[in-house]
Amino acid sequence: MEQTITKKGNPLALLPLLTFLVSYLSVSLITNDFYKMPATVSFLLASIVALAMNPKATLKEKISTYTQGMGHSDIMLMCIIFLLAGAFGNVSKSMGAIDSTVNMALNYLPSHLLITGLFIIACFISISVGTSVGTIVAIAPIAVGIAEKTGMPVGIGLGAVIGGAMFGDNLSMISDTTIAAARTQGVEMRDKFKANIKIALPAAILTILIYVVTTSNIQLNLEQSYDFSFIKVIPYLVVLIGALLGMNVMVVLLLGTLLSGIIGISTESFDIWGMIAATSEGFMGMSEIIILCLMIGGVVAITHKNGGIDFIIYAITSRIKSTKGGEIGIAILIMFIDMCTANNTIAIIIGGPIAKEITDKFNIDPKRSASILDTFSCFTQGIIPYGAQILVAVSAAEAITPLGVIQYLYYPFILGGCALAYIFLMKRK
Repeated sequence: MEQTITKKGNPLALLPLLTFLVSYLSVSLITNDFYKMPATVSFLLASIVALAMNPKATLKEKISTYTQGMGHSDIMLMCIIFLLAGAFGNVSKSMGAIDSTVNMALNYLPSHLLITGLFIIACFISISVGTSVGTIVAIAPIAVGIAEKTGMPVGIGLGAVIGGAMFGDNLSMISDTTIAAARTQGVEMRDKFKANIKIALPAAILTILIYVVTTSNIQLNLEQSYDFSFIKVIPYLVVLIGALLGMNVMVVLLLGTLLSGIIGISTESFDIWGMIAATSEGFMGMSEIIILCLMIGGVVAITHKNGGIDFIIYAITSRIKSTKGGEIGIAILIMFIDMCTANNTIAIIIGGPIAKEITDKFNIDPKRSASILDTFSCFTQGIIPYGAQILVAVSAAEAITPLGVIQYLYYPFILGGCALAYIFLMKRK
């Protein structure tokens, strides 16, 4: 059902967000390093600009709006989930869960399906740990080693790892992108997962078929056995199954962290103090994204009050005449923000509230909007040559550039195609 948009908003209210983009992008382009300028510092500048605007309101009133935006219940819940996800990820990693998962797969992997196997391993690890970069760090060296022993282009192996990592980043119940997309659209993560799997699973199956056909002639006889402990893989399975069964995500993460700690202590991977230290490190590892969430919440609240969000919505949707058009608008919005920030989580946190407004005005199913946000951000993040995923993968090898990997990124491109098919072909309720 179409709704008429009457508020044109105030384009000047977007100055704080423009300040963030200019300060972030200018430093990144000048230094040729998209991680030189911390996003937190850029949003500090944006916050200052936001508080300096609208002379009709007192500074006290503007600070009140800013802090109310920071303290919004969705922002607070998101921060708590980030903390618990960080604890689970670091405790399970510290007790050897990632190493055991990779080694177990390598021990049972047929030699002619090595690249296919790398993709599947990356899918499983990323959906279990909720981080694409962490997955790439763990598996990229293995892909490089396989390339060296077989003589195949290293880009094929790295492309398989990046693709699998983006699969989990898009689907994992503890991924920061999933958390941000679900919370900003006001849906349960399991419902967002059910919508997402309709896009990601066909893309993954097509990717597997491509790897089976194109790399089956690659042979490698592993000269060593890889030690693993199945019990260390169990926390990942518990978290994955618990989330799919609809358990509260905070309960699932607490259970997974406790189980990882018990296994780590029982296998002497660490003692009780080591578990506590790993938990604390996991919390601290999420500090930047939590600070960003708080600052973005404040900036968006002031921008919204001053009419900036209304202007963006009007600009995007002024020619939209249908629900389908609204979904396309959300896709374009999130891809643009991700290309500017080179971080799909930040892109969703910034674009999520705007997407929610579009969702409400065009009666889009929030599960679909959450899925579109996450999927198109992961598609964009997975192919931009200056994104962390490609840069981290390339750093594991010598004499290869991001462009040498992009040509082998089958999964992200197929994911983008499946996401478009989802918008144009999937039946709406």
